[in-house]
Amino acid sequence: MRLATLSEQEIITTLIALALLLLAAFVCGTLVEKIKGPRVVGEIIGGMLLGGSCLFILAPELSEQIFFAYPEEGKVLNIFYQLGLVFLMFLSGYNTDIKVDKSNVKTIGLVFTGATILPMAGSIPFIGMFRESFIGSINNEFSYSLVFAIGVAITSIPVISKIFFDMGIMNTKFSNTVLTVSTFQDLCLWVLLNVATRTAQSGEIKLGEMLVIVSVTIGIFIAIAVISKFIRQIRGEWKANTFYTLSFVILLMTCGALYILGINIMYSAFVVGYLIKAVFGTAENTKNRMHFLENIAFSFFIPVYFALVGIQLNVVHDFSLPRFLLFFVIAFGLEFAGTWLLLLPSGLKMSTKMNFAITMNARGGPGIVLATVAYSYNIISLEFFTVLILTTMVSSMIAGYYLRWQQQRDAKVFDEL
Repeated sequence: MRLATLSEQEIITTLIALALLLLAAFVCGTLVEKIKGPRVVGEIIGGMLLGGSCLFILAPELSEQIFFAYPEEGKVLNIFYQLGLVFLMFLSGYNTDIKVDKSNVKTIGLVFTGATILPMAGSIPFIGMFRESFIGSINNEFSYSLVFAIGVAITSIPVISKIFFDMGIMNTKFSNTVLTVSTFQDLCLWVLLNVATRTAQSGEIKLGEMLVIVSVTIGIFIAIAVISKFIRQIRGEWKANTFYTLSFVILLMTCGALYILGINIMYSAFVVGYLIKAVFGTAENTKNRMHFLENIAFSFFIPVYFALVGIQLNVVHDFSLPRFLLFFVIAFGLEFAGTWLLLLPSGLKMSTKMNFAITMNARGGPGIVLATVAYSYNIISLEFFTVLILTTMVSSMIAGYYLRWQQQRDAKVFDEL
């Protein structure tokens, strides 16, 4: 048996393309961090500079020599794109902590309802307004509507966590409430995205199949809680190479197995990350190993993923500034209003209500994952893909700068609710 391979020139061209993507993501990510913005925003901008928004316009021949040098180069780069997405969701799953502070359960419930259910319901009248420009080539109304509603309501755990760490307010009552709500919110929205992608594949709404997908995606977490207790009792101490090898085997095999059940690769990777945490916990040895993996993933695979997201954006041709601004105002406004209204009877301070309403608007990594997954399934158009990415970038920047401004006004504003 002989495997097909690329020529040496094609391999070198691919390596150069990856190096340029990584360099652009690193430089722009570092510059954005210097101005206290989320690094992910800079990494996407780095990709935009190499893609249809800049280099392809200024020097199309050079761009084609680097990123379109041979017919299969797009597919090869897409492998690194998918690996970046898998590692991002795997590490997000490991860092997900599902727990509720009983003393704060009322606030958690109000914020969750106001930041998730109300914005999604409020988005329904606006779905048809953008349909002609935003729906994908498969023309699936149901899947498009779900993605539209999710795009309005989604919040980013990684970006918010990074902001909290940078500000030194991690483990305050405010941060714990936001992260708990975001965890439950993302779990619900990933389930809905699974339904959207499965419906897009089948081409029709099958109620029975949808119920199976929802049951499986929710049931997985219940199964993990039960299975992990048994595994913890029988497992011994694993060497580092054994830990990594088996983790990767489980990750890749689970992605394949769950795909058969209608679960997409993004959610499968998230589940495996959560499984690793459930089995091995957060002991110092495990945390060190996962931290080493994070260093590798966030130094190569994930920046390349975000740069490849950016390279697909075309804010010159496949983009309407008025439609972007309108969607952004609707999305930001619905999330803000929903959270604010539900917190009115809570007795919280005015500044705290504002902090929740604006923080829950930071869409970050999950917003980008939503856009890339929906676009890869042709649920949404290239324009809506671009709009979702830009909405994610701008909303995350607003949340970061606003929270820092609040901290400068009152250093203890996040300590008590």
